[in-house]
Amino acid sequence: MDSQDNGSVSRRKARGRPRGWDDKTAQNTIKSLDRAMEVFEYLSEAQGKALTTLSDEMHQSPATVYRILVTLEGRGLVEFDHDEQVWHIGPRAFVIGSRFLRRTSLVDRARPVMRKLMETTGETANLGVEKEGFVLFLSQVETHASIRAFFPPGSLSPMHASGIGKALLAYMDEDRLDRLLATVELQAFTDRSITNPESLKADLATIRARGFSVDNEEKNAGMRCIAAPVFDINSEAVAGISVSGPTSRVSESEVERLSRPVIEAAHQLTLAIGGTLTPPQP
Repeated sequence: MDSQDNGSVSRRKARGRPRGWDDKTAQNTIKSLDRAMEVFEYLSEAQGKALTTLSDEMHQSPATVYRILVTLEGRGLVEFDHDEQVWHIGPRAFVIGSRFLRRTSLVDRARPVMRKLMETTGETANLGVEKEGFVLFLSQVETHASIRAFFPPGSLSPMHASGIGKALLAYMDEDRLDRLLATVELQAFTDRSITNPESLKADLATIRARGFSVDNEEKNAGMRCIAAPVFDINSEAVAGISVSGPTSRVSESEVERLSRPVIEAAHQLTLAIGGTLTPPQP
């Protein structure tokens, strides 16, 4: 029975990828396709480029770039503005991107990122989103340490006393933030909880400036959390990723060091869901 199962697994793999599929050496890559994708990606970041500008900036011959653009144009991936004599990304690129977004699951994409974050920091990694003025925890990868933070998936936490919550509030539209603060009580859970709207707004400004938030024992005494926002294709903060642990390990002196892998994890997840790394300031 085991041999039959192993055989079926082998056949499934063979249908999806050839032998030596993980060999990324030159013999298994198509150089012309790779060059075309390089032009396509560059144009997507700097739209409205003339042929000569593209070739100069990419250090490619105009003839090579032109052949690539014409080929991509035939597929609708780029288009030429005859009036301005410049090239843009085409509508087909949006169609293909939309198909990717339809199959993208935030939680599924987050799991390997969270696992790596936990292994890098040694602390529990969390994923959460905003739901009706609270943080809804979606996923967690626990540390192996004996003392750990625990936020089971499905649990809710007040945003003003949560690392993920404050990371999301920091990039919330100002009008929406004001409406939320007008309806939500900023409850004191510890003597470090922020209960004044103006003090909270000052903290949110600091979060935007440095790129990460800190729950400094504001929900539970003896526990500290460091979080960063995850952005979608519309530059909106749609989730937050964090590490949390006891203050004996996540000390104030460790915050700066631990914030770096948290920010990197948020960036990785942003890219994994097709988001942008340059969010606008609220």
